[in-house]
Amino acid sequence: MVLALQAKLKARTKVEVVRRGLRLLHDVTERDALRAAYRQASRATRGSLSHEIAELDHLAGEGLPEP
Repeated sequence: MVLALQAKLKARTKVEVVRRGLRLLHDVTERDALRAAYRQASRATRGSLSHEIAELDHLAGEGLPEP
């Protein structure tokens, strides 16, 4: 497997293939953790956001001339 990847990646050494794989794994893991954190934050604020929008909705047309 390493030899096949080494040829596809045109890597000079097997160590370079392994390093690239580990770097890719690290990046994917970081992105997954970040997505999960954003998802959790979105869920946490969703209810309060709806309440805030409903509370401030009457101000949307304030100061505009009547049609």
